[in-house]
Amino acid sequence: MRMGMLVAARQRHEPSRRYNALPARVRIREVGRRDGLQNEDAVLATSDKLRLIDVLNRSGLAEIEVGSFVRPQNVPQMADTAEVFAQLRRTPGVIYSAIAPNLIGAQRAVAAGADAIQVFLSASESHNRSNVNMGIEQSLAATADMAALVHNAAVPFDAVLSVAFGCPFEGDVPLGRVVELCGRLLDLGAREVTLGDTTGMGHPLLVQQVVLAFRERFPSQRLRLHLHSARGAGLANILAALQLGIVDFDSSVGGIGGCPFAPGAPGNLCTEDLAHMLHEMGISTDLDLPVLMEAARLLEQMLGHSVPSQTIKAGICKHLTG
Repeated sequence: MRMGMLVAARQRHEPSRRYNALPARVRIREVGRRDGLQNEDAVLATSDKLRLIDVLNRSGLAEIEVGSFVRPQNVPQMADTAEVFAQLRRTPGVIYSAIAPNLIGAQRAVAAGADAIQVFLSASESHNRSNVNMGIEQSLAATADMAALVHNAAVPFDAVLSVAFGCPFEGDVPLGRVVELCGRLLDLGAREVTLGDTTGMGHPLLVQQVVLAFRERFPSQRLRLHLHSARGAGLANILAALQLGIVDFDSSVGGIGGCPFAPGAPGNLCTEDLAHMLHEMGISTDLDLPVLMEAARLLEQMLGHSVPSQTIKAGICKHLTG
């Protein structure tokens, strides 16, 4: 019954233009340094975090999420984000971004020299309170203050809407609410919106339904997807989005991470697995896959355990055949 409802909903939101060809190029924002490490028990030394970024710099990534400016007692893995920004060796042209949950965090991100600042809002009241201890309307008011600060500092402000594909506390999230909140974030001056499948509740039909609804309301607006693989659907969801022309995605080296403020949230989409699939499909990422695999293996050494990456276990297909 639910599948039929989703297909019907997708048909209602089908725009007049269909995307038949897959894109030639995809842009990936690496979030392992922040979204990956925040869910780990180990707290890496600042020097190790800088070593990881140095390797990622060599991989051809155009954007790296360096960390978040949150209270250290809430996410101790992010306590040294300002120090990481101060010491990192920047590669020209790479955007080094940061997460800011509140006005103080935004002020710290600006002071640290973040090239872009991402502000989070949840599509469900329950997850928003779990994540930032505020209701959605309170968060929107705080976001307005952060947007003004970031705008005055001439730093791009990007909005991330979490649990857009389902909430672990409330279940299905109304599509109308997702689109409405995107509109309100864009009205505050967000350069782009990222829709997050924070706990991996999405599947290909749902991803296409949400993307089509967003495109119908905001046909020329840049959209990024932050998809998880908590239930194994991550790469299938990427393909569903590619079929609708989406070319901006988040992923995490090694596939580490998740949300520490929601149950059932492990399973970030793995950067090297994503890059490998795209390359096999003939889609360019400008990424050096062996270097990404080097970063994932370095992570394993630093963390003291294996990472979910399948590519470092199975190898690159083209290398297997010479």
